[in-house]
Amino acid sequence: MSRFPEGFLWGGALSANQFEGAWNVDGKGPSVPDMCTSGSFERDRRVTRVIEEGTFYPSHEACDFYHRYREDIALLAEMGIRCLRLSIAWTRIFPTGEDTEPNEAGLAFYDRVFDCCLEHGIEPLVTLSHYEMPYALAEKYNGWAGRELIGCFERFAATVFERYRGKVRYWLTLNEINTGIGRGGALLNLSTVRGYEGPMNGVPDRPAERFQALHYMLVASARVASLAHECYPEYKVGCMSSFALMYPYTCDPVDAVFVQQRMRVTNWLCSDVQVRGCYPSYARRHLAERGIEIAMEPGDEEVLASGTVDFYTFSYYMSVCLSTHPEKLETTGGNFAFGARNPYLETSDWGWQIDPVGLRWALNEIWDRYQVPIMLVENGLGARDEVEPDGSIHDPYRIEYLRRHIEQMAEAVADGVELIGYTPWGPIDLVSASTGEMSKRYGFVYVNRNDDGSGTLERRRKDSFAWYQHVIATNGEEL
Repeated sequence: MSRFPEGFLWGGALSANQFEGAWNVDGKGPSVPDMCTSGSFERDRRVTRVIEEGTFYPSHEACDFYHRYREDIALLAEMGIRCLRLSIAWTRIFPTGEDTEPNEAGLAFYDRVFDCCLEHGIEPLVTLSHYEMPYALAEKYNGWAGRELIGCFERFAATVFERYRGKVRYWLTLNEINTGIGRGGALLNLSTVRGYEGPMNGVPDRPAERFQALHYMLVASARVASLAHECYPEYKVGCMSSFALMYPYTCDPVDAVFVQQRMRVTNWLCSDVQVRGCYPSYARRHLAERGIEIAMEPGDEEVLASGTVDFYTFSYYMSVCLSTHPEKLETTGGNFAFGARNPYLETSDWGWQIDPVGLRWALNEIWDRYQVPIMLVENGLGARDEVEPDGSIHDPYRIEYLRRHIEQMAEAVADGVELIGYTPWGPIDLVSASTGEMSKRYGFVYVNRNDDGSGTLERRRKDSFAWYQHVIATNGEEL
């Protein structure tokens, strides 16, 4: 018997702002990522309120999927993928987020993209908002901190739901919604940056504002899920969370409870609402102890209860160790990493600790908690790749990373987990959301583009391309 079910959705995942480019072409308006400059592992990206002449903004051209989508989708089809997770740029459809009519040129672009996918036998899995806030809404309403965003998002979703009926069946509402719980999510996730310019990690830390914004996001997600279920019964709507696996660094019971509390809030709170339809009981204590009270309007709880999702999706890259003992808190140094270094794990060039076995643990925990189908829609190794004189790119480190994670996925399936798909991040190299770099590469396909924006944008297959092609062809039997 195969280790993966028949029809398993092997694929890859991309996002509009990191891959499409054409940031102001055919009527597209600026998004928050379009206002973010380049950065690096050592130098933070900046947010600017106007486009600075002579400053490099990586999303403006990105990898030019907008003009190269046929070539890129053909490459992915050659590799054999059955599912492509991609996002719709909100500002391609509604340039300011509040336009009276959608932008037909933007709608037509995604018609062409989805048609091309279907011609190649690729199932689109579409994220409605993958860190794609219209910048006009960030300035006018302070992003998701304004309740007005619920209606704007619902109108955007209704427009694309109707337009792409018959082309898209699988939808995700909001990318990594739970990252808004932490300070780092204030910019890309919540876009609460009205009047702010400066380092991305310098956005003011306002926990009460973040949780209020998250509530509006959760209500918007539920409304959109209900709309799909009522009007488009063939649609399946999922949530999307960033799963940050945490271990107690010591066997001190206080550390175990500390990690339990952090896991609840960081990993479970948002998806508990989206899958189960209500705020979990532990959320009340967490908010009360911080003096936070979420403002709800009459009917919000009913909306959450009726707008639950059909399946759960998540990203998984690493794990961390936490401790209440200060002397144990040497951080791993990764972009989004925190906590003590795990001596049993390897570490990537960007400080993320590699933990394939933790993926099996996470899949079992998610399945036991929710009992709904699961997809792992982001996973991969960001690494520096070298082009050899003959043009080849040897990336055994990427193959090994993915092989070990797929092995643990198979173990989870054998444990009884209903895992229905796997779309590793960036099957074609793209811009890093955290640093704006191209040198942090995830792809099976190399893009000739450098951190300063130079390069030909030529695509070139890496060794991992043929490896993943074989994995898909054997349905994960041969790794």
